Amino acid sequence: MAIWDDVLNEEDRKRFLKSNMGGTRGFGKKPALLIVDMTYGFTDSKFRLGHSETGYPAVEATAHLLKKARDKKLPVFFTKPFSEAHQSGIGLWKGGEAKSEEENTIVKQIMPRENEVILQKRRPSAFFGTSLVDMLIYHGIDCLVITGLTTSGCVRASVVDAFSYNYKVIVPEECVGDRSQISHKTSLMDIQMKYGDVLTLDEVTKWMEHAL
Repeated sequence: MAIWDDVLNEEDRKRFLKSNMGGTRGFGKKPALLIVDMTYGFTDSKFRLGHSETGYPAVEATAHLLKKARDKKLPVFFTKPFSEAHQSGIGLWKGGEAKSEEENTIVKQIMPRENEVILQKRRPSAFFGTSLVDMLIYHGIDCLVITGLTTSGCVRASVVDAFSYNYKVIVPEECVGDRSQISHKTSLMDIQMKYGDVLTLDEVTKWMEHAL
């Protein structure tokens, strides 16, 4: 049973079946791990945009996946928000942006190592205004395992752009989170139906263990 089954009605199910959506693309041969915005500002409830109840479990699951990726020597990329003083740089975010240094700090459980890339971004997608694509080309990457916060925001935007660049996309369900459960579920459904494969953490780690 998929996590989004309880938000689908029978008519929705029929339409997805008719359109032949929701199949799998599978894993690539040269994967990288992309961890999107797992900062305190999105993880911890003490901040306006954070939600500890879903944020920290996603961090813990990602920490497990990160260890496996490091053991397999996969390229690892992190993103975090970049705050600007000028309104034209901040842009048109509804509700504003995360501003403090702590908010924009990556959670310690998944602290990047010196050889791992941290991309600072101002918009939802990890690709927009960053050097991510040319770094992926350098490593010959054909598949992105994407984790992070939030599912309906920066994770989904990064998934859509990864798909648009013809990368295979894998999203481990336990490694993403959102402050809204309906947004979380419908975004995962949307990803599975159109852009990538939503799998369990166990499925992804077993693939890393046996295929890489």
